[in-house]
Amino acid sequence: MSAARDAAGELADGAGALANGFDFDDQAYLSSGGYVKELLAEAEARGLSIVEDDDRLLCYPSLLRIVPGDAAVEVDKARDRRLRPSVLVAALARAQERGPRFKAEAFLDSLRSAYELLVSSTGKRVDAVVRLVDIWSVLTMLPGQRGQYSKQEFARDLYLLDQSGVTHTARSPRALRWAASTGTKGSGALVTVARNGQQQRYWGVSFSPDPAAGKRP
Repeated sequence: MSAARDAAGELADGAGALANGFDFDDQAYLSSGGYVKELLAEAEARGLSIVEDDDRLLCYPSLLRIVPGDAAVEVDKARDRRLRPSVLVAALARAQERGPRFKAEAFLDSLRSAYELLVSSTGKRVDAVVRLVDIWSVLTMLPGQRGQYSKQEFARDLYLLDQSGVTHTARSPRALRWAASTGTKGSGALVTVARNGQQQRYWGVSFSPDPAAGKRP
C-alpha cells in the first residue's frame, strides 16, 4: 500500500513539475496514457479497484472514459473537467458507498424481450442458452445506440441484476437462468468489476418456458 502511495505521489509530482515548467498540454497528457497510470496509482493507494477494459475504466458501480479532445473524464456519461486524480478517486469512492440506482425488473424485461426475439428468429428451443453479447446486439440494433449503451455498461447492468436476485417480473413468469459454462473464459464473455474489486464474467442466459404456453389450445 505504501509503495502504491509513493508511486501515486511521484506521478503527481512529475505532472506538477511539467505543468510548472511550461504550458502544460492536458489533452496530450490524457491521450498519452500517463493520466490513466496516475489515476490507477492513486486508486490503488486508496484501496479502490479500477480495471481497464478497452477504452473504458471500470470502478464499481461507475464507468469512466477519458475524453482527451474535451480535456475531461466521462463518469457514467457525465463529463467532468476536475482532472486531479485525488479528487476523481474520492468521488468514485463516494459513488461506491452510495451504491447504484438500478431498476432490476425493467432491465430484466428488456433482457427477456431481446432473448425471445433471438430465439424466435433463429429457431432455437424456447429455453435455449443465448450468448449475452448477441442479446446486447439486439438491444443496440438501432443506429447510434451502440455508442449510447456500451458492452461495459451492459456487463455492469448484468452484474447489478445478478446481485439483485430478481429472476422474473410481473410481466412474465419466465425465470432467468445464468449460463455457467466454459464460455465465460472464451470469446464473447462480458467483463465487469464486482463491488469487491474482482472481475466478474458473464457469457449466456436462458429463460424457463412459460408454464401457461403448454395450456393454450
